[in-house]
Amino acid sequence: MSLLDRGDKAYLLLADGTIFEGLHFGVKGTVIGEVVFTTGMTAYQETLTDPSYYGQLVTQTFPLIGNYGVNQEDNESARSYIKGYIVREWCDTPSNYRMEGDINTFLKEQNIVGIYNIDTRRLTRIIREVGVMNGVITTEDVYAKKEELLQQVKQYVIQNAITSVTGTEMRTYSADAPKYKVALFDFGYKRNIRNELVKRGCEVTVVPAQTTAKELLELHPDGIMLSNGPGDPSENQEIIANVREIASLGIPIFGICLGHQLLALSQGCITEKLKYGHRGANQPVIDLNSHRTYVTSQNHGYAVVGESLDPAVGTVSHINANDKTCEGIRYHKINAFTVQFHPEAHGGPLDTSYLFDEFVAVMEKEKK
Repeated sequence: MSLLDRGDKAYLLLADGTIFEGLHFGVKGTVIGEVVFTTGMTAYQETLTDPSYYGQLVTQTFPLIGNYGVNQEDNESARSYIKGYIVREWCDTPSNYRMEGDINTFLKEQNIVGIYNIDTRRLTRIIREVGVMNGVITTEDVYAKKEELLQQVKQYVIQNAITSVTGTEMRTYSADAPKYKVALFDFGYKRNIRNELVKRGCEVTVVPAQTTAKELLELHPDGIMLSNGPGDPSENQEIIANVREIASLGIPIFGICLGHQLLALSQGCITEKLKYGHRGANQPVIDLNSHRTYVTSQNHGYAVVGESLDPAVGTVSHINANDKTCEGIRYHKINAFTVQFHPEAHGGPLDTSYLFDEFVAVMEKEKK
């Protein structure tokens, strides 16, 4: 079967007017979002179900996607939050002993518009040179509606990201013979954060993003996990104020990605939007204490400005080896440490999973 036999025409229109012609998979329609790229060679299913991609058109730079199918076990959330999917080629004959379906069927079930058979290398170069920009994927005639679509594209803004992905009720997941109680804030959390805690003997209660310090104390947690999530962290002023109050409780805190950013903002730091973000499973991070470099999985478009951290409040613990942006903070005045990368990455690498052990050790020390 040739590529041209596998789908109808689809188009990607960027905010600068660039048009990519390709073919359609998933559902038909028109979707507008922020065009980003991720460099992961595997874990495409984790990408599709990561709530941090809320509101975005996700480009996979690896040329062949879908070759090992999909399954329920690898989902990072109950559904997909991406607006659209962009790949060079998708595999319609996947093969893996764990597979339960194919990626095209998955996209249809999740009501996601996809486009393939475009030059993803060219698209990635544009984003790297110009920066992240909005775009639209459509199966309609883009040339006939170009000016109308461009107006919509230029007006698009990702809003209410956390409230769109967080849960509305508390849910508890217990380990066999649990030793610790952890409250996991759901800012758009990935399931494997919960799994990493559970397998270390933690009873994990996933709490909505708006949970207050008073409500948290009623759970009597030994530790607090601030999760990953989507959007501009600085827009969440109410949550930031709430995190500031929670940090003052003295309960050990571990923050990942958006959780790292929200805690930093609550302690007087500022954040900035990166030109094209860090997304993929090959981001090098330097631990400034050990001077060791780790390969990490990341997915973020904003970063904490390390220079905005008051030395009396905390110390930058990790930096990105490529652009030297802040990748971690250890705090002096509150019982907390945070990282920008994902130590729980289900698709790997697993270099930094020891941070969960460190979090457990801090809780054990506090209990004693």
